[in-house]
Amino acid sequence: QVQLAESGGGLVQAGGSLRLSCTVSGLTPSNSAMGWFRQGPGKTREFVAGITGSTFNTKYADSVKGRFTISRDNTKNSVFLQMDHLTPEDTALYYCAARLAAVAVSWTMWDYWGQGTQVTVSA
Repeated sequence: QVQLAESGGGLVQAGGSLRLSCTVSGLTPSNSAMGWFRQGPGKTREFVAGITGSTFNTKYADSVKGRFTISRDNTKNSVFLQMDHLTPEDTALYYCAARLAAVAVSWTMWDYWGQGTQVTVSA
């Protein structure tokens, strides 16, 4: 059974930082792309960042490029999202996702999901 569990969300002031973590079980890390998505109030789920399984190639949404960094540690079955220079527009429920193929921008193409962790950025 595949399980993804996010942690690290919270309330932060604009300009601050947070680091999200996602622990994965039931998958072979090197065979799985990992990604972070977010869904703000009244918005559709959107791609934030993704990382491939073995080569660790990364992809970012334009809105977070230069501010967020995705990384992974396959020895710990974990993926991380370092978020710096946060703005109120980053407020959302952040989801970790896994895909048994390459990174994809569309959330509909991902196979497994965590429950989400809330990130709230105050002005």
